[in-house]
Amino acid sequence: MASSERIFVQAIRSYGARHGIDVDVRAGGWLIAMRRGEMRRFAFGYDIGLNSAIAHRLANDKSATAEALSLAHVPCIPHHLFLNPKLGRNVVDAAWREAMVGLLHDNPQGVVVKPNEGTSGRSVFRVTTETELDHAAGEVFSMSTGLVISPYVEIEDEVRVILLDDVPRVVYSKLRGADWRHNLDAGAKPVLLEDGEVRAACVKLATDAASAIGIAFASIDVVRVDGDWRVLEINSGVMMEALAKLHPELVQATYDAALDRVFGNER
Repeated sequence: MASSERIFVQAIRSYGARHGIDVDVRAGGWLIAMRRGEMRRFAFGYDIGLNSAIAHRLANDKSATAEALSLAHVPCIPHHLFLNPKLGRNVVDAAWREAMVGLLHDNPQGVVVKPNEGTSGRSVFRVTTETELDHAAGEVFSMSTGLVISPYVEIEDEVRVILLDDVPRVVYSKLRGADWRHNLDAGAKPVLLEDGEVRAACVKLATDAASAIGIAFASIDVVRVDGDWRVLEINSGVMMEALAKLHPELVQATYDAALDRVFGNER
C-alpha cells in the first residue's frame, strides 16, 4: 500500500482485503473498482456510491442544497447562485453584476463568494467592497460555471456530522486556527464531541438536512450563529483525511459500515 495514497483509498483496500473483494485503483486513486464475484461497485472521488444521483447532485450544488433545505424549513445559510456570464445571455441575466452588488449592499458586514460546487474551502473570498467583489467573481468564474454569494456571518462554532442512514457515525467540532474559515485544509483541527446538548442539537439538524434531500451517506456541516444552529453545507463525498490522523480506527469503522451497505453485508 503506497503511503501517499489518500486515507479513503487505504480504507477501501483494507476493507477489500478483509472481505474477499478485489480492489482496482485507477486514475491516480480517484476511480476505484471493487469486485466480489459477479458484483461490481465503484467509488469515485470521495463518493462511495450509496447515494442516489439526485441526492448526490443536490449535495454537490450549494445553491440547490440551500433551496431544498429552505423548502423543508431546515435552518440554513442562504447561498445565492450566479452563473458564469460566459455561458451567454440566453442563460445569464444581463443584470447579474447589479444583483451581486445589491447583495453586497444588503450585507454591510460583507459577503462570502465561493464556487457553487467544490470542497475544502478553495477559492473562497470574504468581500466587503465592489472592487473585492469583482476580483472574487473573476477568480471563481475563471474556474467554475457558477458561484454563490452568502452573507458573511460570525460563526461561533462549526460541527461536522457524518451520517449513515440517519445514524451519526462521527461528530466533531472544527477548532479554527488563524484563518477566519473553519476548513480543515485551512488549519482547523477536528475535536470529537462527547454526548451532550450540543452534540444532540447538531445531530438532529444534520438528520433533518439529510432527510430533506434524501441522502444516505454524507458529511453535513452545521454552524452556530447568534446562538442558533444552521446548516452550512452537505457533502455527498465523505472525506476524513484530517480526522484519520487522530482517530484512524473510527475512520476505518465508518467507511467499513458504509461499504457493508454497498456490498449488502450484515453487522
